[in-house]
Amino acid sequence: MIECIFTIDYEIYGNGEGSLRELVYEPAEKLADIFIKNRSKFVAFIEVAELEMIEAKGTDPAIDLVKQQIKKFYRNGFELGLHLHPQWYNARYEQGNWLLDHREYNLCSLPRERIDQVVQRSIDYFRNVLNDPDFIPISFRAGNWLFQPTKEAADVLAEKGIKIDSSVFKGGLQRNHGLDYRAARKNGYYWRFQDDVTSHDPKGRLIELPTYSIMVPSWKMVTPKRVGMAHKKPSSSLRCLEKFKRYLDFLRFWYPLKLDFCRMTLSELTKMMDNVIREDQENPTLFRPIVAIGHTKDLADYETVDAFLGYLGEKGITVSIFEDIDQRCKC
Repeated sequence: MIECIFTIDYEIYGNGEGSLRELVYEPAEKLADIFIKNRSKFVAFIEVAELEMIEAKGTDPAIDLVKQQIKKFYRNGFELGLHLHPQWYNARYEQGNWLLDHREYNLCSLPRERIDQVVQRSIDYFRNVLNDPDFIPISFRAGNWLFQPTKEAADVLAEKGIKIDSSVFKGGLQRNHGLDYRAARKNGYYWRFQDDVTSHDPKGRLIELPTYSIMVPSWKMVTPKRVGMAHKKPSSSLRCLEKFKRYLDFLRFWYPLKLDFCRMTLSELTKMMDNVIREDQENPTLFRPIVAIGHTKDLADYETVDAFLGYLGEKGITVSIFEDIDQRCKC
């Protein structure tokens, strides 16, 4: 019982660089065409704080195109999830550059009152874009995957009506931001949680559906496709200590390889899914929702996405959205 959920983070670069047309609108439009051709849908995790501030400051004329696209996705049944980089809300735009408030980089580290303000503001903007005062996104993904410390943010999201989080990737580690998802490796394909996103809590109000990942030797992360994409991104502005900690994150033999349909080749994608299919054949009664991830800013190889969808169809694997499987995730 395998179902694949494609998720796409709908955003420009993390430092505020890049145009909405090139990094968001055009790649998302091409991706939607591929999914419609394959009679499938994806989950678009909309970075609403970024869009609200870009609109408020009038820094990118493509914002109207983006808003129209989001409404079109909504009408066509694509799922719209909430994605948040809270450092945007106190951002300043000076001399053609965004100065983001990195004191608010991690939503979960903020006071509960501030978390509530940020989440409500983002939902209000979502509703304004969609012209739907009752809209509530069913799913959430934290900016830079940061969903620790968990409790306060989980409480706020649940109170707002959000049911599913997809911030975790098993084995994840970011020393600069206190992210440690290594304990999640003991969990199944999904689990309920409350105080700690890596710990199963049968009484938890939220369900975690992590981005599917496997642990691989770290050298396998250095592929031509990944290296080529890294050269296209803006240079990092990390301080020396931050760079050292980031280096330590990579300095381990086993590293989490996410099911990333932008960064992986077709061979890598199908090989990972072949392993899931073998596990399913051994125990076909277990529900296996497999979450794939991508970013509009990383989309370039559309042929691989199309071919991967074709492969899933040949294997009889349904492509779903979170709304389709919510009731089947019994924890």
